[in-house]
Amino acid sequence: MSGCTSGTGSGEKTKTDSVAAATPAKDSVQKETPVQTASADTLNETDPLKADTLKFAGTLPDTLLPKHRILAYYGNPHSKKMGALGEYPRKEMLRRLDEEAARWQKADPSKPIQKALHLVAISAQGTPQKDGNYRLRMSDKTIRKVISWGAQDGAIVFLDVQVGLADLKGELAFLEKYLKLPYVHLGIDPEFSMKSGARPGTKIGTYDAADVNDAVQFLSRIVKENNIPPKVLVVHRFTQRMVTNYQNIKRDPRVAIVMDMDGWGPPSLKIDSYRDYIVKEPVQYTGFKLFYKNDLKKVDLRSNHKVPHLMEPAEVLSLEPKPLYIQYQ
Repeated sequence: MSGCTSGTGSGEKTKTDSVAAATPAKDSVQKETPVQTASADTLNETDPLKADTLKFAGTLPDTLLPKHRILAYYGNPHSKKMGALGEYPRKEMLRRLDEEAARWQKADPSKPIQKALHLVAISAQGTPQKDGNYRLRMSDKTIRKVISWGAQDGAIVFLDVQVGLADLKGELAFLEKYLKLPYVHLGIDPEFSMKSGARPGTKIGTYDAADVNDAVQFLSRIVKENNIPPKVLVVHRFTQRMVTNYQNIKRDPRVAIVMDMDGWGPPSLKIDSYRDYIVKEPVQYTGFKLFYKNDLKKVDLRSNHKVPHLMEPAEVLSLEPKPLYIQYQ
């Protein structure tokens, strides 16, 4: 599963290669050669991956946004095609994340960088699962493993949801025990919310403001009940219809909402999409996604670059408003 390979602007493409073509082995999110992984056995009290025993390295900010800029690596440890999080061995991946964080910190010293790992914890599938819903939940072991990686490296963790044909509220309930941790946050991907009943990957899905509000209320309750710092909610977007009735999204002091420009393509196309779908329909904070591979597929005919190039921090920071959430895939 390569994930989030969609185009932007008038060159939009659906993520047809983002969804598993056949029912995979447990935790597999690859289209080919599914990865066999350990079953999600009940973890005992001494297991180092047990979520409530993890200690976050360093100091956890009381409020992340807008005081900080979040820099995230996206993907899944069971897929090398899905993004940087799973493309490299853990130590190399974290080293690369550290290097990117240093580059962004140098580009804008005014905003402390908060590193993050953005795990696709529930992935859309090309075939129905046992319950008929086209989505696969990662095992408890996998989710806690990535949370552990982040905690030990001073990186917060986002758990991303691709619902397929499932109900968003049910998927959020599945993740609640992890989101009670103060350094675990949430992402929701409208592209794979198939309200029409279509198979994920055949059409671009959608969320309404009511769905976003459900996620905000869910996170707000967790913050209040557990007396923890505000949560961050990332909503991916690269078309007009992916989020409807944006003006009805209700802000909450316990939840920072980020609308993330999630499409790939040459810089001018990405910038156009940021302005058309994020800036023109403002909610609270903005995000911007960069693709190490897919952004290099085409030359930007509206620039002086003769070859495809990945946008540098300075280019992204020239946007207004400046994105406070940066994601690499």
